[in-house]
Amino acid sequence: MEKLIDERREIYLEQLFTLLRQKSISAQNIGILETATMLRGMMEDIGINARLIETDGHPVVYGEVIRHPGAFTLLIYGHYDVQPAELADGWNSPPFEPTIRDGRIYCRGAGDNKGQLMAQLMAVKTYLDVRHSLPINVKFMFEGEEESGSPNLAVFVEQHKELLACDLVYTSDGPLHETGLPMVVLGVRGMLYVELSCQTSKWDNHSGNKGNIVPNPAMRLIQLLASMRDGEDGRVLIDGFYDNVQEPTEAERAHLRQLPYDNAQAGRQAGYEELDMDAETYYRRLMYEPTLNICGFSSGYSGEGSKTIIPAKATVKMDMRLVAGQDPDDIYQKLCAHVARHAPGVEVRHLGDMKPSRTPVHHPLVQQVIAAVESAYRQPPVVAPALGGSLPDYVWTQILGVPSVLVPYANSDEANHSPNENIGVENFVNGIRCACHVIDRIGR
Repeated sequence: MEKLIDERREIYLEQLFTLLRQKSISAQNIGILETATMLRGMMEDIGINARLIETDGHPVVYGEVIRHPGAFTLLIYGHYDVQPAELADGWNSPPFEPTIRDGRIYCRGAGDNKGQLMAQLMAVKTYLDVRHSLPINVKFMFEGEEESGSPNLAVFVEQHKELLACDLVYTSDGPLHETGLPMVVLGVRGMLYVELSCQTSKWDNHSGNKGNIVPNPAMRLIQLLASMRDGEDGRVLIDGFYDNVQEPTEAERAHLRQLPYDNAQAGRQAGYEELDMDAETYYRRLMYEPTLNICGFSSGYSGEGSKTIIPAKATVKMDMRLVAGQDPDDIYQKLCAHVARHAPGVEVRHLGDMKPSRTPVHHPLVQQVIAAVESAYRQPPVVAPALGGSLPDYVWTQILGVPSVLVPYANSDEANHSPNENIGVENFVNGIRCACHVIDRIGR
């Protein structure tokens, strides 16, 4: 298979370029149906039995290659939608015209997620052309709403449990470790996103004429926010916030200490060179500890010069990253209770949530995937218990009730969601090899 992948490198790249040129911006409903139809056709050309399935939003592209109804079944998940992109945003080449520079493919969706999705498909094509059949059943579920928060994914999975029934879910999304080492990720933090707003008057008032008379809504929100978090150690002070947090075991903490970590490099990548942490602290905070974060604060006048007013309204947007054991609904209720107790009259709006998810590292299927990735890349992967970010991984572990692994193929500086998003040509080709190794290893 290695030889055939090398021989077909240009052919596989052109297949990827065809998909990349087709816009599929879910937030703006641009090119979604056209992309889903194109993807279905590509899958059918490979020999995958594929079809579109409607949802309350954008369609799912579903496909399968069934060796035998009772055989081991791998479900490959990905998404065909992308973030918006305009040349004026700072792109060095048209964002929907794939361009190779210095060994990288620059295009919106190159890394997130069309490049990684196509690597899975080209792996199946390679395997079928060499061996004429797969050693396991493989199902594919590609959604068109991931970049819009996957609002219909959980309902779709719940309604199609029998169709999606499998033994393991395999996802390739996101970047390799910042060292360039391959990764196997076994979970994600969940998320709760809210907006708090406070209005104290019908309009802005003169800060002298009405000072000490009309209350300031920005001050009220600032005082409320200060009541939510300890200023010394950052611990969240909302009652019951940590009730169900699962602390890492000593074995898990020992694993964190062995993960690759360069404090100076981590600081540079964050633009925060004052960072001073050891590996265990860094990874524990990212993977095992929840957060409470202010994403944005809006109130009053922030233009040039001065404007002496008491603003009428203030708004803050917040997200909380949640770890295994926490439930977004439970945390939302506790947040609302805290707001009602400390700042009656402040309105709380629920803007979105996602449950945390975790697959144990000692699971035998996880060990097989780790071995396959090591074989493909010829070096042991970094095994991360969880990502700091959030993906809808819980639909597999909690709704389907199966283990789930994330094996990213894209380079660590893929610039997903940013201008000049890219994937290395070798990253794409190595992704094809990796998927072949995973299918082969599980089959054996």
